[in-house]
Amino acid sequence: VYSLDGLLVFGLLLVCTCAYLRKVPRLRTWLLSERRGIWGVCHKASVIGTRLHVAVSVSCLLMAFYVLVGK
Repeated sequence: VYSLDGLLVFGLLLVCTCAYLRKVPRLRTWLLSERRGIWGVCHKASVIGTRLHVAVSVSCLLMAFYVLVGK
């Protein structure tokens, strides 16, 4: 997380993980029902991941290509 690359990877992984957890019904009510604090950040990341799923998936593919080939 000490570089811009690491920060982008962390953000993409957070959005993808929270969007995945939003699809699981029990975890959605347990983890993502709170909208304040750290769970609020997870809730907002899950909303971003589900609404912009095409852009997030393309970003994940581009970041994976960059990390594997570019570095």
